[in-house]
Amino acid sequence: MKKRTDFLVLGSGIAGLSFALKASKFGTVSIVTKADLEDTNTRYAQGGIAAVFSKPDNFEKHIHDTLIAGAGCCDEAVVRMVVSEAPARIKDLIDLGVPFDKKEDGTYDLHREGGHSEYRILHHKDRTGEAIQKALMDRVRKDPNIGIFEHHFAIEILTQHHMGEVVKRNYPGIKCFGAFIADLKNKKVITFLSKVTVVATGGIGNVYLTTTNPEIATGDGIAMVYRAKGTIENMEFVQFHPTSLYDPKTRPSFLITEALRGYGAVLKNMSGEEFMKRYDSRESLAPRDIVARAIDNELKTWGDDHVWLDCTHLEPKGLKEQFPNVYEHCLTRGIDITKDMIPVVPAQHYSCGGIKVDMDGQSSIDRLYSLGEASSTGLHGGNRLASNSLLEAAVYAHRAAMHSGNRLDKLNFEEKIPDWDYKGTTHLEEMVLITQSIKEVQMIMSNYVGIVRSDLRLERAMVRLEILYQETESLYKRSLISKKICEVRNLINVGYIIIKHAQSRKESIGLHYSIDYPKNTTTDPGIPKPKS
Repeated sequence: MKKRTDFLVLGSGIAGLSFALKASKFGTVSIVTKADLEDTNTRYAQGGIAAVFSKPDNFEKHIHDTLIAGAGCCDEAVVRMVVSEAPARIKDLIDLGVPFDKKEDGTYDLHREGGHSEYRILHHKDRTGEAIQKALMDRVRKDPNIGIFEHHFAIEILTQHHMGEVVKRNYPGIKCFGAFIADLKNKKVITFLSKVTVVATGGIGNVYLTTTNPEIATGDGIAMVYRAKGTIENMEFVQFHPTSLYDPKTRPSFLITEALRGYGAVLKNMSGEEFMKRYDSRESLAPRDIVARAIDNELKTWGDDHVWLDCTHLEPKGLKEQFPNVYEHCLTRGIDITKDMIPVVPAQHYSCGGIKVDMDGQSSIDRLYSLGEASSTGLHGGNRLASNSLLEAAVYAHRAAMHSGNRLDKLNFEEKIPDWDYKGTTHLEEMVLITQSIKEVQMIMSNYVGIVRSDLRLERAMVRLEILYQETESLYKRSLISKKICEVRNLINVGYIIIKHAQSRKESIGLHYSIDYPKNTTTDPGIPKPKS
């Protein structure tokens, strides 16, 4: 069975939906999402979206903060482009109905987070992502040019490989013609032919045991593009959010927004010491990689399960008004944040690497774009600055829609692509095999490829992952397509890429810290401070 669409969008977060709305002015759009439309990483984003909106802030300060957080690994041209285009893209969101919080005088109520030198974070309480997601979904559902395919899973992107041609990595002529999409409810595979395909499938969180990402974050887009011989970069830079609520029984981990530290909350160890003073002059507002490593070191040094985030010294009324989501959630766990300290630990939060794209969101595969967390633009470098991710998605969705929309008339559907081959496959009865494999991948990655790494740990992880890879590929080839078998396959692919990229980086920089190369650690890349 074949379907044709001008634009095929895989993913329904801020990147995919923003692109879809703008691309619908040029042609037909199909949004494919493996769960419900609202099940995205975007919806879980608490803190906000960064942009320069008032003095004494300016573009140079935002650029400087981004470059410093990125540990000298950012593409400065990309950083300048994203920061300078930020206000216009924020205005787009406001025009769509996103209700960013304002003060009584009508100006925007700006927050400050770790790594930021000024107050520049627009937010809607501590539910910013949820507000953005809702506004975009409302518009998408009303657009007659957009079709929505919920509970549809992208299995593979379509290239010349599916017409019998041998396609090798870095081969310059690879083209994308759409994707094989599994209709999960009707248990069939649809061949979606498209002129332009957009991978906006979000993060990789579930490759680790603890993550703030929802269950849908299994690195599907990155794994598909890797298998299609597209270029993937910087996957060693995995960001662990320093403050997730400590609760070993709950998954995903509940995020305690960084904005709470920007508001005045302080990290303390179990003895009550404000330990961040020993690690960085910015203390609790240091960039995430530094704070996460500091907490990790405190836990290992003292043998504790968690540290504390203390906001009991802050004014209760303002705390509840600014952070209702955190307040209410903690209260359900028996923690009153106005009176009790919050137990926190680092948890996987964001992938700074991904599908390599240019400044228009184009990947190394022609007709294939990638946006949001699945992409690697050069903005984040070795460590993402807080609240730059939603911004990156908005800016690149706009640029990709304009670029691909203007070339649409020159593109055609590739009719030679065959339909999915069901031969030789049977129903998979032993789901326990898949469940156990997922747990094993998560254990391997968490124990050996986490916040702190070593050559020995990475080597050990690769040996164990190779066994899982062989077992899973054998299972995949003889099984009917299911969401779970595809997800475990993608998780193994993503884990492999992270390990390979980590093994290739013989230094400690940004989010990649190896005990074998500690002297090369870069906490300040020497970027000169901007003028006020």
